[in-house]
Amino acid sequence: MNSITLEPFTHNAKSCIAIKFAYNFEVKEYIKKFNGVYWTKTHRTFYIYYDEVRLEDLKIHIKKENLRLLETHDKNSIPRYSKGIKVELNPLNKEKTEVYRYFIEFLKGKRFSSSTIAAYGGFILEFLRFTDSKPVNDLNENDVRHYIEWTVDKLNYAVSTHRQMVSGFKHFAYFYPACSIDIDKVYMPKKDKKLPIVLSIEEVFSILQVTKNLKHRTIIAMLYGSGLRIGEIIDLKLSDFDFRRKQLYVKNSKGRKDRYTTIAESLFPLLKNYHNTYAPKQYFIENPKGGKYTAGSIRAFLARNTKAAGILKPVTPHTLRHSYATHMLEQGTDIRYIQELLGHSRPETTMIYTHVSRKDLQQIKSPLDNAIKQLSLQDNINTKLTIS
Repeated sequence: MNSITLEPFTHNAKSCIAIKFAYNFEVKEYIKKFNGVYWTKTHRTFYIYYDEVRLEDLKIHIKKENLRLLETHDKNSIPRYSKGIKVELNPLNKEKTEVYRYFIEFLKGKRFSSSTIAAYGGFILEFLRFTDSKPVNDLNENDVRHYIEWTVDKLNYAVSTHRQMVSGFKHFAYFYPACSIDIDKVYMPKKDKKLPIVLSIEEVFSILQVTKNLKHRTIIAMLYGSGLRIGEIIDLKLSDFDFRRKQLYVKNSKGRKDRYTTIAESLFPLLKNYHNTYAPKQYFIENPKGGKYTAGSIRAFLARNTKAAGILKPVTPHTLRHSYATHMLEQGTDIRYIQELLGHSRPETTMIYTHVSRKDLQQIKSPLDNAIKQLSLQDNINTKLTIS
């Protein structure tokens, strides 16, 4: 009988469980069928990200095939990480494990995106661990407040994360009314009113020029040239391109919305070169072994090339989308069209770009410039006054 050993380890600052076994093709293919199994070249093992429900489901999956299961870990000894910071929290007991399991099913039933389910589920999982052995029915808004205070202090959660956390608790209180959480007593902080970071057109070109890898240069050009989100370019398929109409069909984007956006005609030669070189089969951007490219890879090479271009601004894939929208506004494109191209549900979301557009700001004169001009005229000074 083939044996499988489960061992805890840390990968990318996250708690994981390694799935180890003597090589057997049938066993390998069976393990790969489990939803959430990954392979790491670094540690040369299959693994799952650890949580109590995922681990129990993996054990059931293994035992269904009559494989012998060996465990070399104690639940209490598994390292736990949040945002890369090691935290000391006890594992869930049986009651809380079941509550957490059904909460995830509840979120799936509401058709939330996988990222939203991961975020809300992560907060509730951590909260249930944080409250240790206290019964779920006895949890109240004070427990929620203590947990939020702990995350803000210990994990340094941002305001946006804080707001998302409160939203997660609203869904949990609705899902599990037997608990004593009065969600109306949980404070929701106001949104930060931060302006997006925007690159100049010259800075965008400088990043493209230092990006030697053809696939990487194509991704950066498309993120900026069509104003795509990182998830949208990863999901983009070859069938979504309409070169005759210079349009890109973006399917099932944020908010489960479809939309059309533009393809820059100047990118046609680059796209043709990329397609001839890499010959993708299904997705526009594929990893070397086929299938979708990863968001982490895009963020990593963009950061490297931004540094190589000598740009000190913090640049992410979304910065290129912000730059696309701002430059469109500066070129005189109606903001209603920009809203449609970006796929924004509300015009208020698109209006933020009016605050960073240079077009109107460049026409506004500083009072210092006006004062110097008036003094020069009054004194009949032929040479322009300057401050040096």
